[in-house]
Amino acid sequence: MDKRRTFSREFKLAAVKKVIEQGLSYAVVAKDLRVGETLIRKWKKAFDEDGTFSAEVIGSQLVEAELKRLREENRQLKMERDILKKATAFFAKESS
Repeated sequence: MDKRRTFSREFKLAAVKKVIEQGLSYAVVAKDLRVGETLIRKWKKAFDEDGTFSAEVIGSQLVEAELKRLREENRQLKMERDILKKATAFFAKESS
């Protein structure tokens, strides 16, 4: 008896992400995952229609912006720390 396979939403999303984000062809991803190429195309169309990728792109952009802000803040804090270390050493020499 031929049993029909079912795939989780996460599996489908990962397959479609390989096509979109990694730039792999539908055929390559389908062969790798042992599913039909048209099936991956249907999943992508469904995700496009329900807005899954729009939400992920916006979420991804927010994460990238936050990461950029935190890196800049980290750079600034390191610079301030180094200045304070030098000032402490300078004043320690002065008082001795």
